[in-house]
Amino acid sequence: QVQLVESGGGLVQAGESLTLSCAASGTIYSANAMSWYRQAPGKEREFVAGVIIGANKKYAESIQGRFTISRDGGKNNVVLRMNSPQPEDTAVYYCDANIRGHTYWGQGTQVTVSS
Repeated sequence: QVQLVESGGGLVQAGESLTLSCAASGTIYSANAMSWYRQAPGKEREFVAGVIIGANKKYAESIQGRFTISRDGGKNNVVLRMNSPQPEDTAVYYCDANIRGHTYWGQGTQVTVSS
């Protein structure tokens, strides 16, 4: 059974960097894509950043230039480096992975940015 576990969330002040990590287990296959989404209170879940094997990384316009997604080759681990987070970045951050046509989600990690 594939499981994704996020870590690294917490409470930070605006401008203080934060790094989120996600690791997938329970499969021998490499995910062809891994992404980060977030959901703020009262809002729908939205795409943040994604990395596809053999393709360019993609970022939401709202975090472009501030957040960086990285993945170590075909390993099922992905990191989101959040530089200069702002209060509007407060949300539960979710990791997802597409493995052999199936999408798996983690439980999420809370990120709270205080002003």
